[in-house]
Amino acid sequence: MRHFVLILFICLTSCKAQKEIQLDSGEKDDMILIAQDGYSGIDEYETMVVRDVKSLNKFYTTINKTRKPGLPVPVIDFSKEIVLIVCLGKQKGQMIPKLSKTEESESEILITIEMVPPKEAKSSENQFVSYPFYIYKIPHTSKRLSLEKLGW
Repeated sequence: MRHFVLILFICLTSCKAQKEIQLDSGEKDDMILIAQDGYSGIDEYETMVVRDVKSLNKFYTTINKTRKPGLPVPVIDFSKEIVLIVCLGKQKGQMIPKLSKTEESESEILITIEMVPPKEAKSSENQFVSYPFYIYKIPHTSKRLSLEKLGW
């Protein structure tokens, strides 16, 4: 019994997986990535600011047209949060969007979208084509949100 308690104690105190997940999930500027996928079905670059469940469900209806089963719609409390959707259109290779709040005035918030390589970038001669989308949630605001490309 003593060995069991000792092994259990060592496992619980040495495991840092939960701490690392919490550190990685806190993104800059309170923008939290809640969903992403390599295929959106949207051919051109497009951004959306979603402030209600109906609009979010409409977007998921679009991306789930060719999926069986479809992706689940995230549960969002729109009284506390807003959703930003970034559809990159046709992309070759691996690049991910990095969102940053750059300017804020009394009536508007400017968010820039910069393309950066992923943390685990794999160098490959064969670049695949994808139509990715990324969904972020941010704290609710009544200000107008403007999303701008930066350097691409």
